[in-house]
Amino acid sequence: MTIRSVLVIAVAALAFAVTGCAAGSSGPITAADGFLGAFTARDIEAAADRTTRPEKASAALTSAWDELGAEELHADTGAARITGDTATVDYTYEWRLPGGRTWTYSGQLPMVRTGGAWTVRWSGAAVHPRLGDTQTMALSIQPAPRARVNEQSGSDVLVPGTVSRVTFDAADSADPRRVATALSRALADIDERLTPERILDSARAADGVYTVIVLTEVEFGRAAPRLIGLPGVRVTQEWDMAPTDRKFAPDLMTQVRQAVIDDVDGRSGWRVVARNAGGAETGVLHEVAAQPAPSFALSVDRHIQNAAQRAVDGRREQAMMVVIEPSTGGILAVAQNAAADRDGPVATIGQYPPGSVFKTVTAAAAMSEGIATPDTVVSCPSAVTIGERMIPNYNGFSVGDVPMTTAYARSCNTSFARLASELPESALTDSAAAFGIGPDYTVAGLPTFSGSVPAADDRTQRTEDGIGQGRVVVSPFGMALLAAAVASGSAPTPYLIAGQQTVVDGPRPALTPEVVRGLRAMMRQVVVAGTADRIADQGEVFGKTGEAEVEGGSHSWFVGYRGDIAFATLLVRGGSSDNAVAVTRDMLAALPPGY
Repeated sequence: MTIRSVLVIAVAALAFAVTGCAAGSSGPITAADGFLGAFTARDIEAAADRTTRPEKASAALTSAWDELGAEELHADTGAARITGDTATVDYTYEWRLPGGRTWTYSGQLPMVRTGGAWTVRWSGAAVHPRLGDTQTMALSIQPAPRARVNEQSGSDVLVPGTVSRVTFDAADSADPRRVATALSRALADIDERLTPERILDSARAADGVYTVIVLTEVEFGRAAPRLIGLPGVRVTQEWDMAPTDRKFAPDLMTQVRQAVIDDVDGRSGWRVVARNAGGAETGVLHEVAAQPAPSFALSVDRHIQNAAQRAVDGRREQAMMVVIEPSTGGILAVAQNAAADRDGPVATIGQYPPGSVFKTVTAAAAMSEGIATPDTVVSCPSAVTIGERMIPNYNGFSVGDVPMTTAYARSCNTSFARLASELPESALTDSAAAFGIGPDYTVAGLPTFSGSVPAADDRTQRTEDGIGQGRVVVSPFGMALLAAAVASGSAPTPYLIAGQQTVVDGPRPALTPEVVRGLRAMMRQVVVAGTADRIADQGEVFGKTGEAEVEGGSHSWFVGYRGDIAFATLLVRGGSSDNAVAVTRDMLAALPPGY
């Protein structure tokens, strides 16, 4: 016997003494314990037989277990109060309900003595103190609203809802081409990229069921009448996170959805209600409010994302742009055109030679090593031979002996090849890391590759690396980090989903104030009197152009910043860097006033 039980019996004995009656072994607590023991064991018949109205008690006790969906019940008795042949015994119930829910409450069992024996005088109070004799209680679940995903200004970009998956199995159609054409027409106003050829080719390649599109409720309402009866086409409905605007950063939203989908459910609310004999609710016995999952906030800015998307959509070759907020590291935009989308999220994980935009890293390394300053006079001949490598300037131009700032603004390969050849073997690696290029970033919702800048003990290799044509490869994401580091004075830690920590694996040495000041002046000169003068009308823009030679052509690059907006634009085999400048200009020009 526990100490608590001893205390309870002592209290009961004291109550008996007050009323002049001895509880004895057949007292009300003993009888109450028998009832509760049977009730908690779910032995309904035995519990009901310990009451004055077994039939009514049986129905009520069975209903309590069933309507609550209870998994377990613990019960304890407390003090007894006796008046003649009636008594009350305190009880405490602890119900274990589905989903890990617990409900605890206290009440009093009414007892009566008949023929010297105590029994439970049946009433609804034996189940719950607020239940009437004809009432029952039931568990009701209130689902929590699922989380939504918002962009920076607070508008929804992904919302929970029912989506309709449209699939096509070409083997189930006698004329797959006709069905593909009908599908294309049915979905043309939703996704114009779904041409008959694309649908048919994809369905045949799938060799089975091919998902043509996943429609939101509104989209399905428009398309449904045109989908009915198409052979081989099936529509199934399921729950998902759906985009509010199919054209808003579609590839990025796919990645965000995958990152948040397991965390959008809140904690459901629940309540226990009393019902009358007719089944109508008559009151609430207990209630726990639902706890919605908080919305996910993205760093993406709707205006910048839309402007960047429109800018890259204007190009036929693969075009992409990444925009970062230097002050916070927030990803403001990731835009790719349809041609780039076919290769996946290349704006953040693609590996491309950077060409002359990498001269920013080389200039910083030269300043850090004490080899040159922005004012140091360097030679810019039309060509230079270093080791076994002959380095020419674009179209063989030369400007003679000029400050490094001028050589940078004019993008002199010969000047920066010579500077790179004089650097220690790991200088470019360390310099790139200071701008955030090289380390690995685990960013929630965003696969990334910043770049690779191997140390080079061979002088010729350093020469080629120094002008972005050797073994160096970067992504637009990595080059946007570089621009953001110049703008803010240090490499920011990028993030996409607020509150979710980014893990950085790899060193990022600090930039010195002298290097930052020098680069800012040089990048401004590129726009004011250098290779990016096309964008000079877009405010105080700082930047660096680049053209990276590759098989079959050259990549067109432009990286830089304006205010708290840092960007990197790449056109794969886009030719002259002026093309990347033009795309970036289109983005900046489309932004609302104040950006």
